[in-house]
Amino acid sequence: MHMADALISPAVGGVLYAASAAALAYSTAKIKKDVLCEKKVPIMGVAGALVFAGQMINFAIPGTGSSGHIGGGILLAGLIGGPAALLAISAVLIIQCLFFADGGLLALGCNIFNMGVIPCLLVYPLLFKLITAKGLSYKSITAASIASVVLGLQIGAFSVVLETLASGVTELPFGAFVVLMQPIHFAIGIVEGIVTAAVLCFVHNARPEILESTNVGTRIGAGVPIRKVLGVLVMVTVFTGGLLALFASSYPDGLEWSMERVAGTAELKAEGAAFDSAAAIQEATAFMPDYSFANEKEDPPLVAGTTVAGIVGGVLTLVLASGTGFIISKVKSRKVRMT
Repeated sequence: MHMADALISPAVGGVLYAASAAALAYSTAKIKKDVLCEKKVPIMGVAGALVFAGQMINFAIPGTGSSGHIGGGILLAGLIGGPAALLAISAVLIIQCLFFADGGLLALGCNIFNMGVIPCLLVYPLLFKLITAKGLSYKSITAASIASVVLGLQIGAFSVVLETLASGVTELPFGAFVVLMQPIHFAIGIVEGIVTAAVLCFVHNARPEILESTNVGTRIGAGVPIRKVLGVLVMVTVFTGGLLALFASSYPDGLEWSMERVAGTAELKAEGAAFDSAAAIQEATAFMPDYSFANEKEDPPLVAGTTVAGIVGGVLTLVLASGTGFIISKVKSRKVRMT
């Protein structure tokens, strides 16, 4: 559901940049030193890398000719809490935008809002935590994961429609666009919800203290080992981004699929200085556009390109997400010591 720049006006893009920036500032302020303790920082980085790799895999939606990929907001929130999850998913989206030209630069604020703010700061605290309020179990985690992912994608998909409407994109009339966007993202949400539940249930089984500490907002005990869980998540990330991504569906994702049926194309054109400047910046920063080497002409792309993109992107996300978490954790701890 990554929006391209042609789907929004500069004004709408600016407003959503401001809204997302405010949400990131709020999240940074809300994070407590105990919540983002020294054991949660590496989880933040590894989980962010896992989401990056997971978003490279488009799975086909049977009978539609469409595909979808995980958003990852609820998965991250379940592991590290809503505010920290927003920082992690933002790291994913920034790396994708700048280095792989996935999602427009003008639309980056929209993508952070739709795929990060909505699931992490709205759906997770209001629905996921409500369902798991009486305790974490395989049943409650699964129910919370599926319900939260579906609701988050429904609100996110509707937000995309509203953002194109506010931007005056006449090729995508509200009625026709929303009728296609909502059902296809409901189907995508069911699959993502199951994937999210599987990962969270694994972590809960292997080291229940991780999810329990997140659910009640406390730190993970100093004597709780998490290396094995991190090791498994790292291996899954490498396997997903380095190998499984090669078998991703070639069908258009839910947004592109809806656009093709309404506008006849998934690639709208936009003209103006703001669009040209954003495109020029992305062209300069994206060293592997579309997750392939610049000189790859084969279709499908060479194996090396996708594999390298999955691994390099995962590493970059891990560094950015965990680095952000480390800095926040240290600053919070220092402020506490000074009071």
